[in-house]
Amino acid sequence: MCSLALFPPPLPSGQVTLYEANNELVSGGSPDCYEKQVMPKWLTVSSGCVLALLRWMSSFHGSLFPHLTVNITASIPHFVFLSFSKSFAVRSFAWHPHTDKFAVALLDDSIKIYNSRSATAPTLKHRLQRNVSAMQWKPLCASALAVACHTCLLVWHVDPTSLSTRPSSGCAQVLSHPGHSPVTSIAWSPSGSLLVSASPVDTAMMVWDVAAENCVPLQRVGGGGVTNVSWSPDGSRLLAATPSALFRVWETRMWTCERWPCLKGRCQSGCWSPDGSRLLFSVQGEMVIYALTFSDMTGGPKSAAVVADLSETTFSGTGGEITVGGEVQSLAWDPSGERLAVLLKGNAESSGHSAIIAVFKTRSSPVFELLPCGFVRGEAGAEPRLIQFHPHFQHGALLTVVSAFFVELPLSTSLA
Repeated sequence: MCSLALFPPPLPSGQVTLYEANNELVSGGSPDCYEKQVMPKWLTVSSGCVLALLRWMSSFHGSLFPHLTVNITASIPHFVFLSFSKSFAVRSFAWHPHTDKFAVALLDDSIKIYNSRSATAPTLKHRLQRNVSAMQWKPLCASALAVACHTCLLVWHVDPTSLSTRPSSGCAQVLSHPGHSPVTSIAWSPSGSLLVSASPVDTAMMVWDVAAENCVPLQRVGGGGVTNVSWSPDGSRLLAATPSALFRVWETRMWTCERWPCLKGRCQSGCWSPDGSRLLFSVQGEMVIYALTFSDMTGGPKSAAVVADLSETTFSGTGGEITVGGEVQSLAWDPSGERLAVLLKGNAESSGHSAIIAVFKTRSSPVFELLPCGFVRGEAGAEPRLIQFHPHFQHGALLTVVSAFFVELPLSTSLA
């Protein structure tokens, strides 16, 4: 079993992770560090004065044109997969599964779509698009984006060849069901034929036929609502987490389910292996990663195995002690199945124990195991909030980290 004590020490302050080469994470100095080293004091002071003047002019401009300022709304529901604050401007992030395009939901509930092949960045707004908590692009489709909102589910159909920067609200389908709100998690089937939505206050998941705009509720007694849903890449299984100390794994051929109780708390995060045969998950209040292995044999797995120990570990360095480890906030497994990113919660009361990303190398044969790779550290003050692998990067694994800064980290997938 892998533990954080086997990892190389985290980077000291002033160093940032750049990329992976030869199974090691390569670092470099942050711009702030360079400024302290080479910038003369007079230049630093004068630059600060100019920056203050520009900020004052910007605020004056905002007072003249208030429609250009962002209206900050209430935070998303408590059981959303990740936590947000007013200091963090991004609610959700979603890569398109087949093209170099992604969607970003901002704190004002607007959605921006960025495409590497177009200079146009459409903005999606709808009167029902409030408290956006999740987004996912439809597989095998260039234009459909599902959005989980407070009172409903929206499916935007945005023509990728259109030059419009503000598609009309008529481009969005509105899907709703009595008692099914707020919607906090959604998942398309790999074929794109079905869309599942979940709400922590509704004991039923909704399986939508989007074209027909109707749904079938899937409900089981116990556990309360459903906080998170995740479809396996092969389409054979569906993870459904609940607010209580249990989760279910649905078999999607006959729609039967297995009930998995947790010891301490609810299922905090989960991710599937690329072939859909293995589920990694974490539990609230526990500092470990569990694995469930599925097969076509009758009976399924009997118990979950602990595959990684994430207990708090302290490293000593030139800048003092750095503590890493703790509960898992989210998990992300790259499409090749060779890199696993784990976002670990930090301790807000301790300056030496901030949120950090641990990257594992993964092997599936002859036995499944996690191997240490390294810790990902960003610029000072850039606390990671969202992690997601690029779904079709051709040169290894590309990890996207969303924080105060937007970062893409190339990771090698060659295992020694």
